[in-house]
Amino acid sequence: MFARTTTPWPLVALFAAGYLAPYLLPTTVGRLDSGLPLSATQAGAIGSALLLSSASAGFLFASRVERIGARTLARAGLALAVLGYGTAALTTCVPAVVAGALLGGFGSGTATTVAATGIAAQPDPHRTTTLGLLSVSALAGTVYLTVPRLGPAHGLPLAAIVLTAAAVWPLTSRLPARTAATRQARRSHDPLPHLRAGAVLATAMLFWSLAQNSLWGVSGRIGLAQARLTEATVGVVFAVALGAGLLGVVGAGALGPRLGRALPVGAGTVLIAGCIALSASATDLATFASGEIAWNTLYPIVLSYVIGLAASLDPRGRWAVLVGSASSLGTAAGPLTGSLLSAEAGFPAMGALLALGLLIVTLPMTAVALHTGGRPLLTGAVRHRSGTPAAVVAASTGTPADALPQAGVLEQPVVEIQIDAPATPAQGSYDTAGPRQAAATPGS
Repeated sequence: MFARTTTPWPLVALFAAGYLAPYLLPTTVGRLDSGLPLSATQAGAIGSALLLSSASAGFLFASRVERIGARTLARAGLALAVLGYGTAALTTCVPAVVAGALLGGFGSGTATTVAATGIAAQPDPHRTTTLGLLSVSALAGTVYLTVPRLGPAHGLPLAAIVLTAAAVWPLTSRLPARTAATRQARRSHDPLPHLRAGAVLATAMLFWSLAQNSLWGVSGRIGLAQARLTEATVGVVFAVALGAGLLGVVGAGALGPRLGRALPVGAGTVLIAGCIALSASATDLATFASGEIAWNTLYPIVLSYVIGLAASLDPRGRWAVLVGSASSLGTAAGPLTGSLLSAEAGFPAMGALLALGLLIVTLPMTAVALHTGGRPLLTGAVRHRSGTPAAVVAASTGTPADALPQAGVLEQPVVEIQIDAPATPAQGSYDTAGPRQAAATPGS
């Protein structure tokens, strides 16, 4: 479906545009709380509604990207993001802000769906994912450094998302449109592979994201109210944390699959749980910065391996989208959950509960990473011992590209089969050149 290029920059840019809204969640919720007549819980509820709308787009379009066409769907998502977030940024009417956030969130989710589907079809989905996380981390860090200097308006973070969506729009011309091949692929109705592993991973990712974004949604308030920092200082901490996340993403990209997926996912999540507990209990700059920086360094590393794991479950990208949408559901519930827990139990107790929840979901996520096989190799990369590309075999027999042999079963031993056939007459001695007589027999 997607053309395989060395670096799929349109997908990387689309990934960044779709993920920017969750990355800017703390400052978005904080600005809604301070700039509009809303309580902290109400502002968190708007953030949750935005991300819930984003998740619904993923569930709706997970299996429809081929049918609609990646270019068409990506452009529709970016247009909705510009319209929705733009409306929310330009008005102070709370119902209009809510409607704009919902519409913009749906657009972000649509863009993310197209990006996730395309990334799953890439030769190296983990590398493409790390490039996307690298881009969105750098962009979000720039916003955190810039927004506090531009004034107290609630719409500034939303305007940053609008500008990003508009800038990505021209790159969508390089995405594939709907073709006869995609219509044929739609008619095949291939069932979802690895159904049990995918369902377990999607469920675990819902709670994984819920725990982390419950803290992320109130991190700004922890810095301002509990650690007694200024908004500018909190913004610098977030920017440095996202910068550390850049280093983490670069490290994950350089490391690649050398450690497998189970160790980065399992051990990384355990370390994240400790960072969350530390950050939630912060009462000064040093503790707050340490927790946030360590957490944001580890988060994109683990996320890149989880996205790569989901992509390996289905080369058509459906599990990548469904797992991502389940993660968005957890992200959506995060701001409201964090607001309620912190209001009832306080920030330190909230952090302890969230850390415990992360430790629990570590087990099923690690189990899926341990017991799920590798992804199929790419069309044209599989060769028989004779050197014939498997893609040629698939094309000549009508075999779907998704059904190509997997990496562990490619080189089968060659078995010689004896065939009964009449022996070839022995070649006679050479004679002078010239036409044979009609009655002459071969070899005479």
